Amino acid sequence: MSEETGTDGMIVGDSGTRDSRLRRIAEGEWAGWSMWNSDAFEMRAGPFYERVDADGSGVSAFRAGQEHMNGGGFMHGGCLMTFADAALFTIARHAMEGHFGVTVNLSGDFLSSARVGAFMEGRGRVTRATRSLVFVQGLITADGEPALSFTGIIKKMGKR
Repeated sequence: MSEETGTDGMIVGDSGTRDSRLRRIAEGEWAGWSMWNSDAFEMRAGPFYERVDADGSGVSAFRAGQEHMNGGGFMHGGCLMTFADAALFTIARHAMEGHFGVTVNLSGDFLSSARVGAFMEGRGRVTRATRSLVFVQGLITADGEPALSFTGIIKKMGKR
């Protein structure tokens, strides 16, 4: 899976076309990562970033802020599950074969808490892909420590 950035900052994917929904970050803490411009909810909940590692696997990340915490000062479980849902699609992007998708199942096990300032990262693998479904298993870490294990199923919809 190859990806490069056009002169306009948009991602150029395998098909050679620019995707205006995915924008590469050029500077700061997130230089080299990309973010979706097209998902208003994820922008408010995160923002969440993604990249493709050298081995072709998708990685998602964000920095935990005060806005992500619950009343007890720990990351809100809903925030972790929202991030898991976003990571699900990053992990499965290649297996989606250019289709849109919807989450039909997302299950998580909370393993530990996260505090303000933690580097949150989501990684995983596709465990099975069929013509219409993609099954994913993943792990979210907070500063490298396991915080949430999750599994999810994406239903492929129409082609992009």
